Amino acid sequence: MAPSLARTGDERVPLSTAHPDAARFRELLRQYRRKVMTEAENVGERFAEEARKIHFQEAEARGIYGQATRDEVAGLIEDGVEFLPLPDVGEDN
Repeated sequence: MAPSLARTGDERVPLSTAHPDAARFRELLRQYRRKVMTEAENVGERFAEEARKIHFQEAEARGIYGQATRDEVAGLIEDGVEFLPLPDVGEDN
């Protein structure tokens, strides 16, 4: 079952701190984000549409990134489209 995508102002999100490997993990996330943004195509707000086309082999398989609404994300999950959130890890945190 797809996770709930409903959000409220007091919703709790999972966080961690003080893990011995936290700095290394954070750097790996930064590297992943940089790699995606330099090697994949930015499809912007068409992400859900393009991801679905690639999934159903209606478009060339390629790396893409962009934005999607919560409803679009829920639809991609329901359709079995595989994707990852692009980590938003700043250089200072």
